[in-house]
Amino acid sequence: DTGGSVRIPAALCGLTGFKPTARRIPKDGCFPLSTTLDSIGPIAHSVACCALIDSVLAGQEPQVPTALPLAGLRLGVIQDYVLAGLDAGVAQAFEQALIRLSRAGARLSDVRFAALGRLPHINRHGGMVMPEAYAIHRTLIAARRAGYDPRVASRVLRGAEVSAADYIDVQNERAAMIAESARITAPFDAWLMPTVVMVAPPIAPLENDDLLYNQTDYAILRNPSVVNFLDGCALTIPCHEPGSGPVGLSVVGQGGCDRRVLAMGLAMESALRVSH
Repeated sequence: DTGGSVRIPAALCGLTGFKPTARRIPKDGCFPLSTTLDSIGPIAHSVACCALIDSVLAGQEPQVPTALPLAGLRLGVIQDYVLAGLDAGVAQAFEQALIRLSRAGARLSDVRFAALGRLPHINRHGGMVMPEAYAIHRTLIAARRAGYDPRVASRVLRGAEVSAADYIDVQNERAAMIAESARITAPFDAWLMPTVVMVAPPIAPLENDDLLYNQTDYAILRNPSVVNFLDGCALTIPCHEPGSGPVGLSVVGQGGCDRRVLAMGLAMESALRVSH
């Protein structure tokens, strides 16, 4: 999960997915994309399964944490950036999820985080992912370009255009935004957002339309990639009604709060559970 590749398929398929703090899980044996942002996490049928796998991946005793009661939990609902342009079905499912959590005793508060609006500008040259991916893949692409999906190869090759100064600028911007995130979210046990802004789109229209593909890809990656940039951890839990397209609710914590996020997720899963 470098920008959402655990949480996105989980959310779009009605499953549970967990992105740990990047440094939590050893990356030995994993082929990297971004040495800074890559995070190794599970997709499973439940929060308990994700918690068990997470503990094993972290080299700990397999354990499911005790669920934290929802009553009194302080949950922030970020209003900036992550709620823009939601599909109607996603917006409705998210709103209903918030209502269920509130009825279960959680204390929800709207939170402003205007700095998130700077992310497209900060990452306009490819952020950290493209230069890091280029450093890793350039030799392979040169030798085996035909084996790469053309869309993937073209993005990786963009990393060659990123200067060292641009790369350092992104690192500095990221450090500043992580500090700002810690300040803004300090009063809360976690913050919430829709995992993905849309339900799973039809594949056929995307296959031969590069513009539509890029627009859709950007939209799908937008919300989950925020967590990677902020060096946080996040759990996505299904929150849609039976018969509708799957929608995920993201429970986001600061870096290092992994097991607490999973403990909160166990209680939220029960409050959100709808027979699918």
